[in-house]
Amino acid sequence: MIKILGKHDKRALDAAYEQACKSLAEGGIPIGSALINPAGEIIAVGHNERVQSDDPTAHAETVCIRNAGRRRDWHTLTLASTLSPCAMCTGTAILHRIPRVVIGEHQTFMGREDWLKGESVEVILANDPRCIALMEAFIAEHPDLWNEDIGVPPEEE
Repeated sequence: MIKILGKHDKRALDAAYEQACKSLAEGGIPIGSALINPAGEIIAVGHNERVQSDDPTAHAETVCIRNAGRRRDWHTLTLASTLSPCAMCTGTAILHRIPRVVIGEHQTFMGREDWLKGESVEVILANDPRCIALMEAFIAEHPDLWNEDIGVPPEEE
């Protein structure tokens, strides 16, 4: 089900999209994330830095949460991501008890939305055309890099 984004959710997804574009410009995977508080203030942003930092755990959501630093208000925040969060990023959101996750798209990659929902996290799917187009183009142009990012082994020769 696609929900209409509220203005704060849209602000968070726009910030996440800007981060995805930043990662692409740096030669990385174009996935971005943002944390927003109930007042609509962006708390932190991050983008996938796996290629740039040679760190396989530097996914957008994890980097964003790391950039937010030590906090006691995780349970009030919304995490926005341009792409459906993988198991690692989903686990990080659950660990920090983030109650809402706005997802730009899940057509190109279906993460662990089932786990989020199973932990009573509100999942809002934006089905954002910008996010879909960005990932479709990247996957078409860089299939080996994308498969490396999501853990697909290379084909045997």
